[in-house]
Amino acid sequence: MNQYYLLAQLPSFSVEDVHGNLPITEEYFFDLCTRFLDKKSMKILSELSLEPPKTYKSTGSVFVDEWYKKERSLRFALAQIRALKLNKKYELDENSFSPDIVQVARTATGMESPLSAELFLNKYRLDLIESIRPNDSFSVDSVFEYALKLKLAQRMRKFDVETGMASYKKIYEKILGDNK
Repeated sequence: MNQYYLLAQLPSFSVEDVHGNLPITEEYFFDLCTRFLDKKSMKILSELSLEPPKTYKSTGSVFVDEWYKKERSLRFALAQIRALKLNKKYELDENSFSPDIVQVARTATGMESPLSAELFLNKYRLDLIESIRPNDSFSVDSVFEYALKLKLAQRMRKFDVETGMASYKKIYEKILGDNK
């Protein structure tokens, strides 16, 4: 029941509007959650990340576990495709991916602009969160959904075209230098 009061206080925002200011900070959100959530839920929330652990470990939340499973598959598929493009081996335990994950990874790695690829992946991740969202809009999993969207929105607002392109070129040159 406490989640109802928590979620009712949270402002809405657009994850896709990468230039607008967010109406809430992650710190304020976390502080607000401490007033309404139990210790177990706060532990899950404090460990919640856009980057899942490499190996499966149950978090105690069906929603978060599903997010991690799908995001882990996407990251492995991206890594495998990028390694193939560079004629490098990338060993992993998970050898098969769903067709939609493979298509998303291929599309993203085929884009010329790293920013375009990130925006594309951001949209996919947002759609993924929406597709696995809990049926109960006032459950603790809905709090986790809000937290993931907030993390995703904050991450996308940090991108800068010029800084990103310079970093991309530096990393790419290093990779090519390592292959010689």
